[in-house]
Amino acid sequence: MVASMVALAGCGEESAGSENGGQTIRVAHYFAEDHPHHTALTETFKPLVEENSDGEITVEIFPDSQLGAEEEFYESVQAGTVEMGVPGMIMQDAVEKLAVPEWPFLFDDYDHVQKVLNGEIGDELTEDLEEIHGVKDLAWSANGFRMISSNQPIESMEDLDGLRLRTPNITNYVELGEQLGATISPLPIDEIYTALEQGVIDAQENPIASVRASAWYEVQSEILESEHMFSPNLYVINLDFWNELSEKHQQIVEKAAAESAEDQFELMENSYEEDKEYLEGQGVNFTTPSEEFQEQMSEASEPMYEEFYAEFDWAEDIVQRIGEEAE
Repeated sequence: MVASMVALAGCGEESAGSENGGQTIRVAHYFAEDHPHHTALTETFKPLVEENSDGEITVEIFPDSQLGAEEEFYESVQAGTVEMGVPGMIMQDAVEKLAVPEWPFLFDDYDHVQKVLNGEIGDELTEDLEEIHGVKDLAWSANGFRMISSNQPIESMEDLDGLRLRTPNITNYVELGEQLGATISPLPIDEIYTALEQGVIDAQENPIASVRASAWYEVQSEILESEHMFSPNLYVINLDFWNELSEKHQQIVEKAAAESAEDQFELMENSYEEDKEYLEGQGVNFTTPSEEFQEQMSEASEPMYEEFYAEFDWAEDIVQRIGEEAE
């Protein structure tokens, strides 16, 4: 993997062109090939860009962390050795408002999410990304509502106490897990299967589409439908590469990204029952938390909001406006 990353970095500008003088957009992401993200990129984004540019732009898509784990490929997009990527909110430590969509128990459903992220609030959240990280956001996409999969039933706060839970190495994820009583192990997504298989961790939290696509059901037997957090992704493109595109090509790429992300949102929402049925067929048991348990989990996150409001003078206003969008 290191060798491939070095080779890629060494041929950055040359490999972005093609023999006929056109341009190539390499898109890196960490989702499995049968995940809705990859499906939308291959079936919507790629053909729209290539057809509408009359073949002047070629799109190559690299799923499943082929160009490095999330942090690695995002850094490659920043550096320009990879043109485009679909990371989660790993940039939130530097671009503080990008943490907001992953604040716990914030959204009601997919309609609420799309109304917020595709409106003025979504634009506000990404407004500093270009200046701070040198990448342009093209579209919001959906990883989905996160749930906890484990090797033991989780039916109460007591069951979460001491649970060895994998989360991404992102502050809000880690803190929420700790507030719920779990013992947190931040690991890259491509290490989850082995960690579960070897008993290094008891549980992980992700949307169930990822549980299915990554075959974690082979090493997990229970899923708690906690919906404790919504995870978006961003289509991002290197800013220097973007500025080299003609205005026509920029419009083609941006429109294709928007349509791809819209299709992906629909795929994610519509695939839930199908994914659930499939996982149940693989022997996975689903637990819907009781109203009391759900309320207890939400209450456990309240100290986080107190911290947000104390740290960021804009936080309470944004949370209020997000709530109003659900009405």
